[in-house]
Amino acid sequence: MSLLIVGSLALDIIETPFATLEDALGGSATFISLAASYFAPERIGVVGVVGDDFPERAWELFRSHGIDTSGIEVVKGGKTFSWHGKYHYDMNTRDTISTNLNVFADFKPRVPADFRSPDFLVLGNIQPDLQCEVIEQLDQRPRLILLDTMNFWITGYRESLERTLALSNGLVLNDSEARLLIEHPSLIVAGRRLQEMLASDGPRIVVIKKGEHGSLLFYDDHIFSAPAYPLEEIFDPTGAGDTFMGGFIGYLAKRGSISYQDAKRAVIYGTVLASYCCGKFSTEGIENLLTMHEEIHNRFLAIHKLSSFDLEESEFLEAA
Repeated sequence: MSLLIVGSLALDIIETPFATLEDALGGSATFISLAASYFAPERIGVVGVVGDDFPERAWELFRSHGIDTSGIEVVKGGKTFSWHGKYHYDMNTRDTISTNLNVFADFKPRVPADFRSPDFLVLGNIQPDLQCEVIEQLDQRPRLILLDTMNFWITGYRESLERTLALSNGLVLNDSEARLLIEHPSLIVAGRRLQEMLASDGPRIVVIKKGEHGSLLFYDDHIFSAPAYPLEEIFDPTGAGDTFMGGFIGYLAKRGSISYQDAKRAVIYGTVLASYCCGKFSTEGIENLLTMHEEIHNRFLAIHKLSSFDLEESEFLEAA
């Protein structure tokens, strides 16, 4: 199965109470593609833009993960998109110090000819009109179009976002974004109404991320609640949401399925990959997991154990 990912690539400055890292590899397409690579779909292609300051270590990292970078445009003399963020002690809140769009300001996604019929498409957190342009460049409709968004697009580009949602059958966003888009405090209500905004040609899939409190999967008439993996230490949550998205879509692409049961397992694998992301700075936590498939599986089983319990016969008798 082939997977196409469109999004940002960045060189960030990350400040936490514990350390500061400059020129940290970041961007939605970066985290999504690296996470998806652990499930080894037939082909993973990335469409994005960088300046010629984008380091060789980043290109080598993509190559080592089997990621096709032919769709990444390099602007000569340009500087790569950069975000500077500072996290508070609880690691749940952060301040944006600066955002420098640089070459990303004029980004116009161009899908290479040999990637215009992907089985799965992920539209990272970019302007909704650009997400729509990507869909329009495809020769055939993917089995799943999964997109991300953010507060800025919800409040400033709502009509464009709604048009793109109507062309998609999957959405991943966090709890505050869901409430903002639907204007309702209940995540259950928000999830159901978000499903109604998606295309109707197939299952309507919405995942609402709740950070350390796990996530909710809405799949047609089903709701699945998944816990987060309990971490004793969090070094850098940057990119955890995109890593979750990469693990989610990567597993589905590997299975070649978008069934409800596979979607539930995909949520758990997304959670597992996101937990590794938070354990180190930037992409360091998800760069070298190729030899750790057993550990990834063990974390998968640990989450299963967290959320499962046995019912005794008496439970049924009392319920009756």
